[in-house]
Amino acid sequence: MSHFWKPVRKGAVATVFLGAMSAQAVALETVVIDLVNEPSSLDPHVQWNPDSYAVYRNIFDNLLTRDDDGEIIPQVATAWEYLSDTEIAFTIRTDITFHDGTPLTAEDVAFSVERITDPDFGSPQLGQFNQITAAEVTGDDTVVLTTARPYPALLAQLVKLSIVPAEHVQEVGDDAFNAAPLGSGPYVFDAWQRGVQVTLTRNDDYWGDAGPFERAEFRAVPDAATRVANLQSGASNLIVTIDPDMAMQLDMAAGVSPRSALTERVGFLRLNGAREELEDLRMRQAIAHAIDKELIVEGLLAGFDRPVDQMLSPAHFGWIDGIEGLPYDPDTARALIEEIGEDAQRPMVFATAPVFDQRIVQALQQMLSEVGLNVSIELSDMSSYLSRVQSDPEDAPHMNFGRWSCACQDADGVLHPLLHSSSSWSTLNDPEFDAPLEAARETLDEDERLDAYRAVHERVIAEVPLVPLYQAAILYGVDDRLEWTPTPNESMFLNRMGWSD
Repeated sequence: MSHFWKPVRKGAVATVFLGAMSAQAVALETVVIDLVNEPSSLDPHVQWNPDSYAVYRNIFDNLLTRDDDGEIIPQVATAWEYLSDTEIAFTIRTDITFHDGTPLTAEDVAFSVERITDPDFGSPQLGQFNQITAAEVTGDDTVVLTTARPYPALLAQLVKLSIVPAEHVQEVGDDAFNAAPLGSGPYVFDAWQRGVQVTLTRNDDYWGDAGPFERAEFRAVPDAATRVANLQSGASNLIVTIDPDMAMQLDMAAGVSPRSALTERVGFLRLNGAREELEDLRMRQAIAHAIDKELIVEGLLAGFDRPVDQMLSPAHFGWIDGIEGLPYDPDTARALIEEIGEDAQRPMVFATAPVFDQRIVQALQQMLSEVGLNVSIELSDMSSYLSRVQSDPEDAPHMNFGRWSCACQDADGVLHPLLHSSSSWSTLNDPEFDAPLEAARETLDEDERLDAYRAVHERVIAEVPLVPLYQAAILYGVDDRLEWTPTPNESMFLNRMGWSD
């Protein structure tokens, strides 16, 4: 082999070196995060889904928040005090400004509460806040919230209440506010290139811990393999929603690594009993018996996740040790389907979205097909998926895959929206579900609440409106230079990240 050497002037060497250093410096000024989809909303009072939340939570401050250990801590509210079982007074910070320079006031807090609890506004989060009946400004820095009855999950739910600027929202309207959100958080909305990315810039006047990055880009990258390739090439610094095989691939690659946390999110299959094809309880029971949860967890998820028989994780208040669901028993499933006869062969639609692991969806479809059911997968973007599953029960899909987290660690934030008749997420209209769900909301006595949730778990097993599958572990791919630890509540706070030295 011949080597050809060419003299290079010292000045040229310096130029090349400085150029490389400059490019690295520019790269470190920006963090690039690959999501699965673009946000379906940047208005924090509208959708609650991972792609939306990851972005807008950095634009807004919330009334309360959680630290990385999951403890509820102050944010916009510095302190709170129960005045009675149904009244709680919050002291509001007086040194916060929105990104346009206007002060955040107690009036903005009250407006934010009233907005998200207004039935006419139609927030999908309404069921988590509708116990609040009044938000009253009682002083320059005090807001008193009143609930219809004792509401033990109130603080846990208020962790998710973002504070929006009342005057600005009323002036520009809901649609314009969603298109260009104005908050008070550590990052400022800069641009939303539809279908491509959302760009945020650092709020240098932020009252709290400053963000380490001058700029953050949240990109929509539906294909997981493309997300992995982006990370390995240096085109991104953090990617979400990878599978165990991809995690292993990253573990063997230079400069990147997988990171994971066992979350409070539960994977489940919702069954829409309002559709004629699933109205027969035996059909829903057959589906539950057809599903091998252990195979899903061990065969597809590499054991990171854990099977569950109730629609909660052990991290939630309301988890009951010893609850056992319908067992995996394909022979019983086939016998029930044979008993039903021809009606069991009618086609059913199984809705899903790219944010979910499609291997699991396909495995579920195969399990149902193997016991004799006719199920076809309907894959749509996240926005369309959410619209479908939140439509009238008669029009909603026969079944859909989901992974639910309330980021509240309380059963109320999971079971009420999924099972109560008042919720847009529920396909049920069943007083036998509503009564214990309401009872659990109306007492501060923990033993009474646990008794109520036991009744809910037992009725889920008896009626099978959904099949809990597993407590989800979340897997990320991360640039090794990025200092960040995943948390069970799946938050992605930019100002809790940083570059290593």
